[in-house]
Amino acid sequence: MAMKPQDIVVALKLLLVGEKGGSYAVLASELGMSASEVHAAVKRLREGRLVPAEGMRVARQPFRNFLVSGVAHVFPAKEGAPARGIATAWGAPVLKGQFGGNSQDVPVWPDGDGNSRGPSVEPLYRSVPVAARMDPELYDCLALVDTVRLGRARERKVAIEKLDERILSNG
Repeated sequence: MAMKPQDIVVALKLLLVGEKGGSYAVLASELGMSASEVHAAVKRLREGRLVPAEGMRVARQPFRNFLVSGVAHVFPAKEGAPARGIATAWGAPVLKGQFGGNSQDVPVWPDGDGNSRGPSVEPLYRSVPVAARMDPELYDCLALVDTVRLGRARERKVAIEKLDERILSNG
């Protein structure tokens, strides 16, 4: 069974909540997904050996390696038409101001309630803007993953360092 983009969202949330993550229903509510979607994502993560057969703890080093080396190839992102939305990648608060540039050029997830404008980027899953508003830490991680998917070498390097801080040091 092939991974789907929402599996990355679920894995990031599992990393952030740790063993206290609760039920599929709780995770689903926090991610704007159905419980069956979360269950299916965890099943795919298990098949990919990113979550062990028992429990819902993410294998940190393999997941980090996938994000760094695979996510941009398996789930590539590209900038689209200008839109109003939520800033992502280097325009998100986690990286804002680190690379200079025009604030009008920041990628956004299209969202009518967003307060930024820039080239649109399709999020990994349709509920990402809702989940990001509910969980600032998840927002940071998703924006960093988008930087890996979209960014140039310098931006990717900084994003990977920040992902490493979140993924590898919270174990």
